[in-house]
Amino acid sequence: SRRFVFNSKSWLHFHPHSIKIPGDITLGGLFPIHARGPHGLPCGEIKKEKGIHRMEAMLYALDQINSDPELLPNITLGARILDTCSRDTYALEQSLTFVQALIQKDTSDIRCSNGEPPIIRKPERVIGVIGASASSVSIMVANVLRLFEIPQISYASTAPELSDNNRYDFFSRVVPPDSYQAQAMVDIVKAMGWNYVSTLASEGSYGESGVDSFQQISREAGGLCIAQSLKIPREPKPGEFDKIIKRLMETSNARGVIIFANEDDIKRVLEAAKRANLTGHFLFVGSDSWGAKSSPILDQEDVAEGAVTILPKRASIEGFDQYFTSRSLENNRRNIWFAEFWEDDFRCKLTRPGIKIDSEKKKCTGEERINRDTAYEQEGKVQFVIDAVYAMAHALHSMHLDLCPGAMGVCDKMDPVEGRLLLNYIRSVNFNGSAGTGVLFNENGDAPGRYDIFQYQMSNTTIPGYRVIGQWTNNLRLNMEEMQWSGGDRQIPDSVCSFPCNPGERKKMVKGVPCCWHCELCDGYQYQLDEMNCETCPFNMRPTPNRTSCRSTPIIKLEWHSPWAIIPVFLAILGILATSFVVITFIRFNDTPIVRASGRELSYVLLTGIFLIYLITFLMIAEPGAVVCAFRRLLLGLGMAITYSAMLTKTNRIYRIFEQGKKSVSPPKFISPTSQLAITFILMSVQLLGVFVWFAVIPPHTIIDYEEQRPPNPEMARGVLKCDMSDLSLICCLSYSIVLMVTCTVYAVKSRGVPETFNEAKPIGFTMYTTCIVWLAFVPIFFGTAQSTEKMFIQTTTLTVSMSLSASVSLGMLYIPKVYVIIFHPEQNVQKRKRSFKAVVQAATMSTRLSQKSNDKQNGETQNKIEPDRTQ
Repeated sequence: SRRFVFNSKSWLHFHPHSIKIPGDITLGGLFPIHARGPHGLPCGEIKKEKGIHRMEAMLYALDQINSDPELLPNITLGARILDTCSRDTYALEQSLTFVQALIQKDTSDIRCSNGEPPIIRKPERVIGVIGASASSVSIMVANVLRLFEIPQISYASTAPELSDNNRYDFFSRVVPPDSYQAQAMVDIVKAMGWNYVSTLASEGSYGESGVDSFQQISREAGGLCIAQSLKIPREPKPGEFDKIIKRLMETSNARGVIIFANEDDIKRVLEAAKRANLTGHFLFVGSDSWGAKSSPILDQEDVAEGAVTILPKRASIEGFDQYFTSRSLENNRRNIWFAEFWEDDFRCKLTRPGIKIDSEKKKCTGEERINRDTAYEQEGKVQFVIDAVYAMAHALHSMHLDLCPGAMGVCDKMDPVEGRLLLNYIRSVNFNGSAGTGVLFNENGDAPGRYDIFQYQMSNTTIPGYRVIGQWTNNLRLNMEEMQWSGGDRQIPDSVCSFPCNPGERKKMVKGVPCCWHCELCDGYQYQLDEMNCETCPFNMRPTPNRTSCRSTPIIKLEWHSPWAIIPVFLAILGILATSFVVITFIRFNDTPIVRASGRELSYVLLTGIFLIYLITFLMIAEPGAVVCAFRRLLLGLGMAITYSAMLTKTNRIYRIFEQGKKSVSPPKFISPTSQLAITFILMSVQLLGVFVWFAVIPPHTIIDYEEQRPPNPEMARGVLKCDMSDLSLICCLSYSIVLMVTCTVYAVKSRGVPETFNEAKPIGFTMYTTCIVWLAFVPIFFGTAQSTEKMFIQTTTLTVSMSLSASVSLGMLYIPKVYVIIFHPEQNVQKRKRSFKAVVQAATMSTRLSQKSNDKQNGETQNKIEPDRTQ
């Protein structure tokens, strides 16, 4: 063993006030008999429960072991019990008592009066220590005891750092470390659905290490954030607790407060919350320092209502109650502090020689009895004190069986007891403790975690108090149905930074705080892919109203009952009826001069084109399909091509006749009806050829256009069923007809000077002028609506109305006057005299040349062709 040498005179300063129980093997004991002293004094008032109860539990355990014939037979356990005064530095001084037998003292300079060397009584050797209570005290003492290899078993120290087997290798404990407690508290918080809490710790190893463990475990577990981590100073200034409450309210959403603090600090925190009128706001989760104690919540029950606390699973030891309540001044003289306890417990004063009794206090009679004349409740750690003493006894028993088989008492191999070997036996014990639960240690000297979970309840209960609502033994079992909160509410309150986002909203995390986020709506055509991301729906889909998925975009087409269709259809029907009426009239009066003079063959071709123009309206509105799309391509430009090919042939013929008449008496070529029809069909065939090439390159089919009606509001989105005709292809389809129209207009302009008797040129001219105006208006309307959500409807209506107007202009200008004369003025529908023809030819400088061949058959044909221009 290690040796420590110091001057013997200095030992007088450290000599402790202690209890000495003789025995074959001596155990040390460290208990907080007194509180920390005020103003620099080492010790203060006596601590009845944490001090006297616990210390008497060790004496009780020694009595039980020494009277047990099965455990350590013929070996008596003794004790040296010291007071730590709840102060680590003072406890360190006191604990030197345990190592004095291991310290080699230098006595060479000490001589008796007769010159002989002194006889120094060898101090008893302490082979193990029971204690201490506070973690800070155990840490300080453990650092000394490990130097001398003295095993130590604590009954109350729970600081996680004591689990470090490298630094505190001779330290063990029968209570679980705070890391288990912190794990249990994390499990409780998560079970209640909280993810945003604050922590509050008393300054010192217990509070700070407890909070550190809670924070570390919560980080490893994930899903739990610490809003604030506050510390209560050892010596709090006035107003300190009000500041703490104010700081906690800076993150008011973090209603849950994890508190590792001593009783006094807990009480003052509750008082400050009450002063701030925050009763019921904070939801406390207290460590075992709060446990099921009444003192921290005295007069603050309403603030503490709903507090969830944790306490190592324990039981009240009936044998100790019988032992302790039977203690008196007469039968408990071995406890040197019992008289002080007696005075404090019964509020009386014992008489002492030379000390005057305070008149205000009654005199103790000695007949008082615990639990009869004063309230008594077993302190919570009594069970663990007994288990610690028994753990040491079982280790010594096993060691004795191995080293001293069959020997009575302590054999030479156990004198002295080797500390490291005893430690191995301590770590190997496994027995049922005083409460019937197993006592054993892991490789770090820690006991298994077994906790009861309490909640302080006031409402809906006959007696306000702590109620067991669950337990934790490596995993949590919590009875949510038995929990209730401020005002008796059974709904678990929230302690979250941010509430869950609504469906269709994604989380936008707050940087550095994984439990806090803002909710952002998936806008436009986005839907909620997962809680963090929005994704754009496929082009043919739109988000559902709650934006959690996509749904198919409705398909629409131009319906017959739509206002956009009714007007074009009405115009087309009127046009078809009018065209049919004209055709019927012409057929009926086919051989009359007006019909013959108008050029019957070309008139029927032209009327067919007008009919097709009206007919295209129904194809444009009909439901798109392969057949409908094919006919749209074919007839869209064909009707206009037929109409304007016939008009162009007419205007070209008139122009050529009069231009030729100025130069020659011979008529121009290709002015016969057959020639005119041939020219017309050649012009039409160009349109047909283009359409059939289009058919070959891109067969007609339907498409669904999802871009046309895709406004910012997805609820208005529609897929438009349409033929595969883009705006460009539609214009290309009509471009040839437009070329014919422009060319026809040019010839109409050139023919404007012909005599009035050849007045069919002028109606054609007016027709073309009006048609050009209609189509000039069509272009900006058609292309100006390209970005409109009603594009398809507007463009279809504009196109069909424009085409119907063009056909109506042609019909009205060229044929309605003729039909009017045929029906209402049949007297004008007669053959004209040929002098009129001569007058017209003379006016055109062609009369002489044409009269020479007036009887010629060809001339007769020419006359027939020229006569139409003399009818009106």
